Amino acid sequence: MQQYLESNLFFNQKHPEVESWLKQVQGKNDRERAVSMYYLVRDGISYDPFTLLEGAITLSSDFCLNRGIGYCISKAALQITLSRALGIPARLGLADVKNHLSSPKLDELLQNDIFTMHAYVEQYLGGKWIKSTSAFNKILCDRANIQPLEFDGIHDSIFHKYTPNGNKHMEYLNDHGNFAHMPQSFIQQNVVLHYPHLTLSFNDCISEEK
Repeated sequence: MQQYLESNLFFNQKHPEVESWLKQVQGKNDRERAVSMYYLVRDGISYDPFTLLEGAITLSSDFCLNRGIGYCISKAALQITLSRALGIPARLGLADVKNHLSSPKLDELLQNDIFTMHAYVEQYLGGKWIKSTSAFNKILCDRANIQPLEFDGIHDSIFHKYTPNGNKHMEYLNDHGNFAHMPQSFIQQNVVLHYPHLTLSFNDCISEEK
């Protein structure tokens, strides 16, 4: 389990803002603390998929802490960082999804109806790995008229297939599994495969963001 507790450039427990976030985490046990940090990340960091365009620096938890915004990978990295700092093993999950409620602006950018490298988090709680997805903050969900994801630390929390009124929402197409470390090259390969028109690099050094 040690690899799921490590601090590094992407899951940076040494960032000066980490301590202030940890002070906001509440709970008497790991499950309660995991739930608390989930909501802190979900609603404390605004979701912005267009930050994807900034490349490698967005893969680090530092990006969210420095900017207050991020997309699914950035927010997952922050959730993992906080979890590991509290001694709760955590790892990254990646999947390809189709968001049936994606904005025309995002569709125009990606030129593809698949959002590759969608990130979720797995935490080791109660003797098993539990999934959670802190990407979409509540304000965003309210504006889009979709149900924000809740998390109880017991059951997996992944995006709903349908909205409350029955429209299609999120379709999981391919789960790439979990990762103890940020798989930069794998992310780069999939971004190039799905969005060849975008010249993005996820293999660059991210030290300048620290």
